[in-house]
This record gives sequence, C-alpha cells and structure tokens, in this order.
Amino acid sequence: MTTARSTRLLESLQKIYRRPTRPDEWKFDGNLPWTDPEFGARMLQEHLDDTHGAASRVARERLQQIKWIWNRLHLQDGSRVLDITCGPGLYGVEFARLGATVSGVDFAPTSIRYAQELARREGLAHLCDFQQQDIRDLDLPEKHFDAAILLYGQFGVFPKPVAATILEKVVRVLKPGGSLLLEMLDPAAIDKTDSNWWFTDDSGIWGDRPFLHLGERFWNEEEKLSTERFHTLDLETGTLQEMQLNDQLYEPSALAAVLRQAGFSEPEIVHGWDGLELYDASEWIVYLTQRD
Repeated sequence: MTTARSTRLLESLQKIYRRPTRPDEWKFDGNLPWTDPEFGARMLQEHLDDTHGAASRVARERLQQIKWIWNRLHLQDGSRVLDITCGPGLYGVEFARLGATVSGVDFAPTSIRYAQELARREGLAHLCDFQQQDIRDLDLPEKHFDAAILLYGQFGVFPKPVAATILEKVVRVLKPGGSLLLEMLDPAAIDKTDSNWWFTDDSGIWGDRPFLHLGERFWNEEEKLSTERFHTLDLETGTLQEMQLNDQLYEPSALAAVLRQAGFSEPEIVHGWDGLELYDASEWIVYLTQRD
C-alpha cells in the first residue's frame, strides 16, 4: 500500500470516527447526488435491474400499476400525462404505448438520456418529451396536462415548505379538473427505530470497485422525518464519500391539508395500492386528487 493511499485511508477512517452523533437533517439537500455522472450511471443500472425493486419496481409490478393508474385517472388516447421524477422513462413510455402524450421530468441527466433513447427505440418518441429539470423549478406550459403522477415517495425527499411549493407548480400546469396521483410511504408501516448496517462489495450503486459501505438511519418523531447517512470508503484509493437521504413522512390527514392548500380537492386515499400484487404494497398510500 502506497504512503499516499495509506494516508487517505487513515484520514477517511478518522472522518468516520469523528462524525456527529446525529447528522444534520437535509444536508446535501437531503438527497442523493443524482447529477454526478458516475453515481447516475450506477443508479441507472439499478433502475434497469429487473431482479429487484429497490430503484424502480420490476416490470410485472409496473404494468399492474400502469393499468390501474390509467383506469383510475380516466386516461384515454391523447391524454396529456406528466410524469414527475420520471427516472429512465419506464412508466412514461408505457403510458405512451397506451396512447397518451407524455412529458417526463427528472433531475438525473443519465436517466433522462436513457428515457429519450427508450422512447426512440420503442418507436414512441413522437409521444414522449423527457426533460432534465429540477422539479423545484418546474418549467412547463400552464393548464396543459390532463393528469400528473409522482410515484415512489419522491415527494418526501423535500422539506415541507419546498414540497408545498412543488405542489403549487403542479397545480398550475394541470388543466382545471386535471388529476394528480401521489404515492407516499405509509407512516404506520415505517420502522421508526434508529439503526445501522455495513457491508462490503465491489460493484453496485455505492461503487464500481471494492468498497466498504456504512449506513445509519435516524428517526425524528417530532418532524416525522427519517434521515439516512451513508459513508462509502473506496478500498483501492482510500477516499471517502458521504451521502444522505431524507424521507419526510406525512400522516394522511396532514398531507390532505397540504394538497388542499396548494389548490387540490380533498384527496381519495387508497391504502396498499388497492390490492395490487406489489411486493411492498402494504408500505404505501396513494392519494388521488384533482385541481380545483
């Protein structure tokens, strides 16, 4: 082991040892580094891995959801659908296959490029418009969409004031009477105990060469906020990367109030995806609402 590598390794271990007992909530914007090219490429592979649902649900489950959403939002040929945090377009392209005109926005350039390529490959590019956008600065035509979807709890990765502003932007781009489907974690199903874990590997979302990964989860009962802090130590270079992910949970009555304040109707609240055969269906609540 070189002297430089040994020094970096020692410094990295000292940083882990000296880390604060509890992390600063919403550090790094409370989210993963989606715009980092290397991290984005690794995350894309997780999205496309159909052996698990850690990043995107597996194809069989997605198709169930898409059929259910299509029916519950009364979509039809020519409906304009906005997929917020669309990832690599796995939902959006399928909605286009059913005849919708789809716009998708996502923070991650790697995912957006893949979504655009997927639409072209499937002969659906004329029905799909995937754009890299930060949804906090959503920039789309007003009163344009018949429906919007925001899946897999992504609304919860923003602090409450920011999330409320996002909803106000979504209201503006929906037609009067336009629908929103919002999927959020059920706070009753969440493990609220502090915990930690570690593992080693040589590939995956946390790295593409040998690494040691250390994870910690913290629960703030007053704020109903989960904070996960990750330290990944590159064993070849000795360098350390810290990441963080926050999940802001909402009691159903509280989220209903936020939706009403933003300009939506009283939501219909659906637990467990209405009995769809999803491996984690019991962990989720779907909110169905309309622009007033």
